Amino acid sequence: MKIAQIAPLYEAVPPRLYGGTERIVAWLTDALVDLGHEVTLFATADARTRATLVPVRDQAIRLDPEPLKSDLAAHLAMLHEVRRRAAEFDVLHFHVDLIHFPFFEDLAGRTVTTLHGRLDLKDLPAAYWRWPQFPLVSISNHQRRPLRFASWLGTVQHGLPAQLHAHGLSGGGGYLAFLGRISPEKRPDRAIALAKRTGMPLKIAAKVDYADRHYFRDEIEPLLDDPLVEYIGEIDDADKAAFLGNAAALLFPIDWPEPFGLVMIEAMACGTPVIAWRCGSVPEVIDEGVTGFVVEDEDAAAAAIARIGELDRARIRHVFERRFSAEVMARHYVELYEQLLRGDDQYLRRSA
Repeated sequence: MKIAQIAPLYEAVPPRLYGGTERIVAWLTDALVDLGHEVTLFATADARTRATLVPVRDQAIRLDPEPLKSDLAAHLAMLHEVRRRAAEFDVLHFHVDLIHFPFFEDLAGRTVTTLHGRLDLKDLPAAYWRWPQFPLVSISNHQRRPLRFASWLGTVQHGLPAQLHAHGLSGGGGYLAFLGRISPEKRPDRAIALAKRTGMPLKIAAKVDYADRHYFRDEIEPLLDDPLVEYIGEIDDADKAAFLGNAAALLFPIDWPEPFGLVMIEAMACGTPVIAWRCGSVPEVIDEGVTGFVVEDEDAAAAAIARIGELDRARIRHVFERRFSAEVMARHYVELYEQLLRGDDQYLRRSA
């Protein structure tokens, strides 16, 4: 099958540091190549891929030192190139939200659009009513709830390469881990409170976006002045295996409708249990009492920390391999591509 993957241009594919969507695009693209498909990736020139790369910008927007730049212009130029070459592909797989809809209306039946973000935004329902012909893929069933009427082709959970974070570390570091981004919805303050309550050290490996700098300075930075809490900053993939694998558990104390939560399966790949708040996709990702614990509040989270020794790290890794490898993800997408190309009248599935 000839497949085009169209990535956002904000981060490299895969990102050098923080970044979820571009990381998934990278892993999916390589896994599709490994399955024998002919894949072309539209992305920035600093992408690393086993597919054929079509570079549409010289570098990822976030790492571009030029202060004056237009992300809209960059993405429109990429879509022009995809449109020009569309006849070369069986399937056009978009990961750029809905910006491509006006330009591919006549080709909608050969497109797949994976929605990677939250969908409870004011202006989205009108847009998805306007363009119902585009087959959509969610990354969790919960993500669909604000747009139940939309044209859902299926749900495909994220996956990552099985060899990326090889299991073998025992959690011997004895600390709790927080990995991702410092922001109000990620609730690093909850993680810090749990460390102080339980007496377990906490290591925070997280980026601070420009939009969250005041939150970090005013709300989080004062909490870091505690011997139990260590703020490491942003880390890359090369450092994640040791960071997560040596942790006793990953804390995922979110306070928003998380569409998926990639860090949860990164921890599972290391055999590390996850303690996560019951928000968004969390109950779909965590196997309660097997790969971690889903909690409602700080009291339940503290109790779960006391029970992490009950969980088998080898079993957590096994669940990861069965449910969340990049190959599993790619095979699910291939099933959807084939269903689409068959012209199956039932392909537009609305969530219950």
